[in-house]
Amino acid sequence: MNEIEIQFIKSLGTAVITGVTFLSVSSCNEKQEKTRLPNIIYIMADDLGYNDLGCYGAPRIQTPNIDRMAADGICFTQHYAGTSVCAPSRSSLMTGQHTGNPHVSGNMQWEPYGKFPLPENTTTVAFLLKETGYKTTLIGKWGLGVEGTSGDPLKQGFDSYYGYLCQVLAHNHAPEYLMENGEKVYLDNKVVWTDTSHWTKGLGSYSIEINQFSQELFTKRALKFIEENRNDPFFLYFSVIIPHDNGEAPEGKRYSDIPSFEPYDDKDWTESEKGYAAMITYLDKDVEIILDKLKELGIDENTLVIFTSDNGGDSPGSFYTESNQPFRGHKRDLYEGGIRVPFIARGTGKIEPGTQTGHVSAFWDFMPTVCELAGIEIPDITDGISYLPAMLGQPQQKHDHLYFEFHEQGGKQAVIKENWELIRFDVKNPEKTRVELYNLEIDIGEQNNLTEQMPEKVAELLPLFSQDHTESPWFTFIP
Repeated sequence: MNEIEIQFIKSLGTAVITGVTFLSVSSCNEKQEKTRLPNIIYIMADDLGYNDLGCYGAPRIQTPNIDRMAADGICFTQHYAGTSVCAPSRSSLMTGQHTGNPHVSGNMQWEPYGKFPLPENTTTVAFLLKETGYKTTLIGKWGLGVEGTSGDPLKQGFDSYYGYLCQVLAHNHAPEYLMENGEKVYLDNKVVWTDTSHWTKGLGSYSIEINQFSQELFTKRALKFIEENRNDPFFLYFSVIIPHDNGEAPEGKRYSDIPSFEPYDDKDWTESEKGYAAMITYLDKDVEIILDKLKELGIDENTLVIFTSDNGGDSPGSFYTESNQPFRGHKRDLYEGGIRVPFIARGTGKIEPGTQTGHVSAFWDFMPTVCELAGIEIPDITDGISYLPAMLGQPQQKHDHLYFEFHEQGGKQAVIKENWELIRFDVKNPEKTRVELYNLEIDIGEQNNLTEQMPEKVAELLPLFSQDHTESPWFTFIP
């Protein structure tokens, strides 16, 4: 048992433990079979660090309801996002493929606006579940194509969506409008837009009058979806934007578009620090609201709820040194702090409550996991391995290794295999390309680069970079 696992067990403390059980799929008529398939709710925070939750060790941020969810379920101590930045990480989750594949591998801007869209005929988690009879919805942030493009959520397996399609628009938690199924839904907020010469091309904004907070609207919409579909199997992708900052807001106000700084008003912190912590605690309360709704409707025992983050934290002020501890790095790094994220699962009943696992897993494992849950044949395209056995305490197949790409800052690649991480920097600049090697078992903070001491290990791992990377016209490492 490594240091992280020991600290994790201590952090769970003596929380109240309860258990729930999934109902098995029967061989009754089609309607009965559908209703007995497990519901799936995937809650994904935005830029929340590994150490921002109480159950993972957060010393100052209050998350009692997520901590209780952890006590009622299982937490993974070595779960990885798709990569260290938004769009490609989310693409990995939806497609079941790591970022070395030729789909959305980077945060590339696209026309008319938004990010590079998922291609047509992409097999997504939502598509597979919809084909099986699930009601599917996206509430929150998408980032994989706007309306009218091939990446429109309605073309990628979702029956409906409500929120932000464009990542830039999603910087503002109290925007002028949200998108619902291709249409703008205007809110009662007053915003200042960036001009077209700004890198956001006029799409960024910050609020000067806040009357409607997007997170509150998202939770209300989620409750409505759950209520309306309580008799059918459903997939709710609850992709919130907490605690992402608003880079277009004035300095010191980038975490301030939240109704209040409760319960941190009286803390001797900066406004940004108060806003950051308050956002996470606000989300924590919404997790409680959703879990309570499942219980009220009598479907909590047949609903898998997952909580995670899209990449490592990018927090302000003093929290910047806490959010990803004990790891090195933050969002946009391929060190552990940029890619290792919290992961909590509740709702399978066979899960031993209050447990944790060190099973090495990643976003691309979500597709085979839900396929196994829903009785869907796992597509050959996925790089993932179902982590359902690990959830249930059963023998678990392991990855040979994990692979990551990052296409900004000169290009980076990383491989994790058997507690070793090899990172390659400046991939797009061959004259500057270098590697760093770390033994995660004894150096979780990645402070001791072993490249010179262990050239044989470097030589062993180096071929995996070219093995797992597939060139595409859009995301290339070729100068």
